[in-house]
Amino acid sequence: QVQLAESGGELVQAGDSLRLSCAGSGRTFGSYAVGWFRQAPGKKREFVASIDYKGDSTYYADSVKGRFTISRDNFKNTVYLQMNSLKPEDTAVYYCGAGRLIFNWRDPEEYDYWGQGTQVTVSS
Repeated sequence: QVQLAESGGELVQAGDSLRLSCAGSGRTFGSYAVGWFRQAPGKKREFVASIDYKGDSTYYADSVKGRFTISRDNFKNTVYLQMNSLKPEDTAVYYCGAGRLIFNWRDPEEYDYWGQGTQVTVSS
């Protein structure tokens, strides 16, 4: 079993940068693919980015491509989401999810474990 904890969310202004962290517990965290999703009030959970278990392959939503970068450090059991050029529409609770067999990176149902989320608010 894997436990996940997100951190790094805060209130920032448009154009600022933030780095979110997803810390995983357990010796097997390095064998899990990890995805970042976000959910704004009244909206469905939306795919943001994902990374395979080794960090060799990454995937991004079109809305964040070129602004966000996902990476991982398996020695630290942590996956990062570097967010640059933030926009008010990036405001949401950001969640990380982990799964072993991911066929559709954009589908939250493919992920087995989730953290509690961290709030990102971007003011205009």
